[in-house]
Amino acid sequence: MKKTNVNFDQEKLKYSSDLMRAIAHPLRLKILEFIDRHEVTNVNKIYNTLKIEQSITSQHLKILKSVGLVDNNKEGKFKHYQIDYKKVMNIEKAIANFNAAVAAASNH
Repeated sequence: MKKTNVNFDQEKLKYSSDLMRAIAHPLRLKILEFIDRHEVTNVNKIYNTLKIEQSITSQHLKILKSVGLVDNNKEGKFKHYQIDYKKVMNIEKAIANFNAAVAAASNH
């Protein structure tokens, strides 16, 4: 049996786990879907439409921003949020590659 060297870059591992945790939350997925439908939107539209508290919406947006899934621009007193689609595509590819690797490993 071949022995594998188990050595992970802790910084990359933490970022990856934070990213997966961010997109695994149902409310954050709803927020991402809302932003996707509107391309650019502000926090007021998000919490009023989804019927969630402003503070909770802001907390979830902060998490999504911390992992780079959304970005914002400030116009006056409003922050307008948009999705970083390049990041989303990279995540989709990484998940597909991970699933393929797991499937291949389980066939051995």
